[in-house]
Amino acid sequence: MNPIMAAKAYAAVQGGGMATGAGAPVAQPGFGELLQNVMADTVQSSRAAETQMGMAIQGQGSMIDVVTAVSSAEASLQTVVAVRDQVISAYQEIMRMPI
Repeated sequence: MNPIMAAKAYAAVQGGGMATGAGAPVAQPGFGELLQNVMADTVQSSRAAETQMGMAIQGQGSMIDVVTAVSSAEASLQTVVAVRDQVISAYQEIMRMPI
């Protein structure tokens, strides 16, 4: 997942589910499903980077492709870690609330 995908996911969540002109509600993925999709994209990005590195070691790929794939995987991982940190922070804040 890159920053553009994160922005699109955020915009989709903020849209409120009214994305059609007829005013019919559109089924939006839940938070858990959204996180699963993000994690799947991150894993896919990491695997693509590993594939590019393997091809470069064998002499079949270019270093530009390797650097691009690794940078994309790093950005995806940083996004996931930032979201995880915010979720943990929100959970801790909720747990501190008086009943």
